[in-house]
Amino acid sequence: MTIEAPDTAVAGAVADLWVELAHEQRAFGSHLRADANRATIREAIVRDIIAGGLLVARENSEIVGFVMFGPESERFEQDVSRGVVRNIVVRPEHRNAGIGADLLAAAEAELAAAGFDVVSLSALFENRAARRFYARQGYEPHRIDLEKRLESDTDKPEHG
Repeated sequence: MTIEAPDTAVAGAVADLWVELAHEQRAFGSHLRADANRATIREAIVRDIIAGGLLVARENSEIVGFVMFGPESERFEQDVSRGVVRNIVVRPEHRNAGIGADLLAAAEAELAAAGFDVVSLSALFENRAARRFYARQGYEPHRIDLEKRLESDTDKPEHG
């Protein structure tokens, strides 16, 4: 298995992997519409490839996973510089073989070389396997997002 910075020719294949993951993540409460976001993620993938913020894992020339990363987009002054891992994807049949850990370590090394002090990432709360994986890699909770579904008039039964 090799990890490398790809050229933009792989953007479609990487987008397909992202769409597969987005479908999976619906089971954990993700609100992302997988297929509807294919063009959007493909554009983000191309931008990240050009900016040096995307690495792929290949096994026998097949892309089996990828990681997208870069600077945090917050514009507030902070006492640390934060890099963000935005997506890490490994094909289901290649999971539990160390590929995700290798991709994450490679992204961390790139962010460290770019001068970032800390790395953050997000996982869906219901995805316990992902949370365990990140904990094994040394990640600890820092912030938590809370969500509440708002009731609307269309959710209420009609009163006659």
